Amino acid sequence: MSDLTLIRTDSGNADFRKLVALLDQDLAIRDGNDHTFYAQFNKVDAIKEVIVAYQNNIPVGCGAIKPFSTTEAEVKRMFVHPDYRNKGIAAKIVTALENWAMEIGFSATVLETGKKQPEALALYQKIGYRVTPNYGQYIGVDNSVCMAKSLNV
Repeated sequence: MSDLTLIRTDSGNADFRKLVALLDQDLAIRDGNDHTFYAQFNKVDAIKEVIVAYQNNIPVGCGAIKPFSTTEAEVKRMFVHPDYRNKGIAAKIVTALENWAMEIGFSATVLETGKKQPEALALYQKIGYRVTPNYGQYIGVDNSVCMAKSLNV
């Protein structure tokens, strides 16, 4: 893909915040009445590891990681603008996040997605994530699908 650039930044990045606003709009539609429950776990005020993808200098996608345990980073706030989907951008963002997680000492990543996000489920399974029992606040939440991936090469 020509001119795709991934930058490392943090949650103060204006382009990241704009993309997250679009993500939240999409999730509000997909999750319906469940959106308020999920929104409380998706605050971005203090995330230190954020990737923003630019296509020809246009912000088109994002993702982040944050510590989940001493050995695991949680993948959060993954989004690719609808106009730029199915081009491999999300996989490149996740790979960049996994590499960053390894650099800062994590050996695995975990994430939560929803049954109403089949594209996300397909992507994560394609790139090596496996479904795990729901963790933390997602235990007992029927729509949630939790996944994990070992980063040990």
